[in-house]
Amino acid sequence: MVRTARGLLLLVALAALALAPAPAGASAARVASAQASVPSALSNRLPLERLVFSHPVAASALPPLTLSPALPSTWRQIAPNAVEALATEVLAPGITYRIASPTGVSCTSRCVFTGVRDTSVAVATDVVWEDQLLAELGYLPVTFTPAAPQATPSAATPGVFTWAYPTLPAALRAQWGVGSDNVVLQGALMAFQLQSGLATTGQADPTTWADLVQAANAGTVDAHPYDYVYVSMALPETLTLYVAGRATFHTLVNTGIPASPTAPGTYPVYLRYLTQTMSGTNPDGTHYSDPGIPDVSYFHGGDALHGFIRASYGFPQSLGCVEMPFAAAASVYPHTPIGTLVTVAP
Repeated sequence: MVRTARGLLLLVALAALALAPAPAGASAARVASAQASVPSALSNRLPLERLVFSHPVAASALPPLTLSPALPSTWRQIAPNAVEALATEVLAPGITYRIASPTGVSCTSRCVFTGVRDTSVAVATDVVWEDQLLAELGYLPVTFTPAAPQATPSAATPGVFTWAYPTLPAALRAQWGVGSDNVVLQGALMAFQLQSGLATTGQADPTTWADLVQAANAGTVDAHPYDYVYVSMALPETLTLYVAGRATFHTLVNTGIPASPTAPGTYPVYLRYLTQTMSGTNPDGTHYSDPGIPDVSYFHGGDALHGFIRASYGFPQSLGCVEMPFAAAASVYPHTPIGTLVTVAP
């Protein structure tokens, strides 16, 4: 191979540059790639993110993790080449955060992230914490005793849940469980939302959660007793109203005929009318329109508790509703606000 004098001079110059020492006081940047792991749902019990680097990186040298909406966090070293980000504020369930997950890092005395990949993750509902708050506020048929004194009343803490009303039917107690998203919890949350002037969805959205925390910190407990309605379809069909765990009222009722039965199960009251015109189609195809139906509390689809005039009561006669005498309906109605649970037992 033939090299020109000019080419040889260029190679010599490049070699000298490559071997030249860095200027005094300067240090070469250390570069590492980063592999990010983000949970499928954020939780106060989990790190926001975990980073594994291709080379050792100190957590103390890293810039803060960027989230939108903004959320303060701190890095914790879990291995020479691995860190995790921990939130320093409580996460509110239902909020979705956009996390700028680093893909690389460049460090001298401090580090900068050299690339990011956005990941959107929602905060999961902490059902045990939700149980705790609703029990503390009196919306559940259980009490909560913390294992240790709480510095902040709303803070999630270990403790013991105790069934508050042993005389309530076993059908209700069987549906309650700590940490499970059950109908007892749904009804309690709807009752809280009603008292707080919120949409009674039975879902712990961010607005509801913020109000739960605020109510717990303020000690704003439910001023109403725990109401519950038990309907038995065993003949003669009856309704029993429980107030604060005591059976306070009984009446004969009518449930749905075989062609249009009342659905067994436990359901929360979701809609109410002091009086209503009920209309629809009979099983034989004819239509009906009944004005002035009093004290209506819907609990499952078109099934409702309400007054209705019949010659007798105690056996299936309705199109799915639970009918009772007008006077009985007037006694039951004040105790069936939205969120009240109604059990229809076969």
